[in-house]
Amino acid sequence: MRKTAAALAALGLAVLGVSATTTTAHAGPNCDAKWPGRDGMVRAWQLNDCSGIYLGGTASYDSDWGNSSGPFQGSDENRASSVMNSGYVGSYDIVAFYRLTNYGGGYACLKPGELYADNLSDNTFSNGDPVDNRISSHQWVDSCGHILT
Repeated sequence: MRKTAAALAALGLAVLGVSATTTTAHAGPNCDAKWPGRDGMVRAWQLNDCSGIYLGGTASYDSDWGNSSGPFQGSDENRASSVMNSGYVGSYDIVAFYRLTNYGGGYACLKPGELYADNLSDNTFSNGDPVDNRISSHQWVDSCGHILT
């Protein structure tokens, strides 16, 4: 009887652990369908729910989403309405998005357990500016105090 109870308790904890790592900031059906699993990438789309124009994705950082180099370029700056963090879990697994280029202005972060934020219109950067259609740079960080919902 004790072994059965212990096994059930362990199973319950395992289930809780799995569900805690697969929660999302929002439940968008398009984002759910586009979730690739952990592949080390950050991604962004022009419209809510990971739809519209795919602005890009990278395992790296980008200090200027509007210039002509890096993973995000040209008109990608100030166009994202949904973002995804499919990065590997460990050190530097949080994506910090910034209001200005070169990691300036306010910031807002997406933790790996959130998977994605499918509607940025209800979020603000740490400086109070709206996040929707206002991301200009991003980088991977180890901790963050202002989280996207």
